Amino acid sequence: MISTQYSAKKTFPRSSSSSVPLSLSPLSEKTHNMLGRFRNVLKEERKIANHPYRILDAPGLADDFYLSLIDWSKSNVIAVGLGPSVYLWSASQDLPRTRLCSLEDNGTQLVSSVSWSDNGARIAVGTGDGALHVWDTVTQKQVTILQHHKQRVGSLAWNGNVLASASRDHTIVLADLRIPPTYPIQTYRGHRQEVCGLKWSPDYTALASGGNDNRVNVWSYPASGPTTPMQSYLDHTAAVKAIAWSPHQHGLLATGGGTNDRYIRFWNTLTGQTVKAVNTGSQICNMVWSRFAPELLTTHGYTQHKLVLWKYPSMVPMAKMTGHDMRVLFCSTAPDGETVVTGAGDESLRFWHVFAQSRTGMQRRSSLDLLTAIR
Repeated sequence: MISTQYSAKKTFPRSSSSSVPLSLSPLSEKTHNMLGRFRNVLKEERKIANHPYRILDAPGLADDFYLSLIDWSKSNVIAVGLGPSVYLWSASQDLPRTRLCSLEDNGTQLVSSVSWSDNGARIAVGTGDGALHVWDTVTQKQVTILQHHKQRVGSLAWNGNVLASASRDHTIVLADLRIPPTYPIQTYRGHRQEVCGLKWSPDYTALASGGNDNRVNVWSYPASGPTTPMQSYLDHTAAVKAIAWSPHQHGLLATGGGTNDRYIRFWNTLTGQTVKAVNTGSQICNMVWSRFAPELLTTHGYTQHKLVLWKYPSMVPMAKMTGHDMRVLFCSTAPDGETVVTGAGDESLRFWHVFAQSRTGMQRRSSLDLLTAIR
């Protein structure tokens, strides 16, 4: 039989330079303290200001849910449709606003949508009578006019040289600006009322649309067969203007319903299944995903008039931002991916620091703070 004897437990003296018990770690107490402070920093939540850092007047900015009147280009220029005119502000230079164009104000020739091309060299301007004007902003000249719609064009989306336009006439038209503008290359018919939301997927192989018929359609591009949606989602109970594809999860689509719905709904467009639904308690006007983290910004109308930043997939609100006195109908993201501009029927543009490139970028000031010198 084997027996084992254990000697009495020995104790070791503490180092005179240490105030902590002996550890198996080879790191010194000083290093442990540094790592502890670093862990605490990582645990801190990003501080997000709940008020805008800049406000600009936008006289004549329409209070119309179905329009898209603000867009921020990759060349750092903001376009705003005000009545019959489109104005440009340079966010990288301390310059006054300039008027790109003025349409004849006859009651229908009002600007209903603006959208920059992917490279920021061209801008499309939709109008109340269904026309679509394309301008070269470098030469300040009009490139073409497209007459593919019978009623106002409320939403636009670029895919390289292909421009998608959505209209009150229930159609979505794709036009290739490299060919004569007489005929569209594709016309999608799948909505029964005005189409008010339009977004390309990150890989540009699918186009999502939302309408006043409460329907969300997903279209394949380029279409190889009949121009019918490859998927239709009918769960919303109000108009769908807010649409956003996730840049972090392939095929994940977020949509937001209007006043009688108020839900954010997430769809797996690869399987056609519903992922999640969240009641926000307010009309949803816009959605923007962060490029850097799974975070989703929504802007709201009736009855809260605020911005909410959500953490996905928990959908816990990270911040609620207020400042507008009316519905926050328009929203666009700066090229740095951190700042957003919003517009409302209170005839103001407001600038917010929302997203951050890293967790250590807390309270980081955006390089776009030159905007504080515009007015």
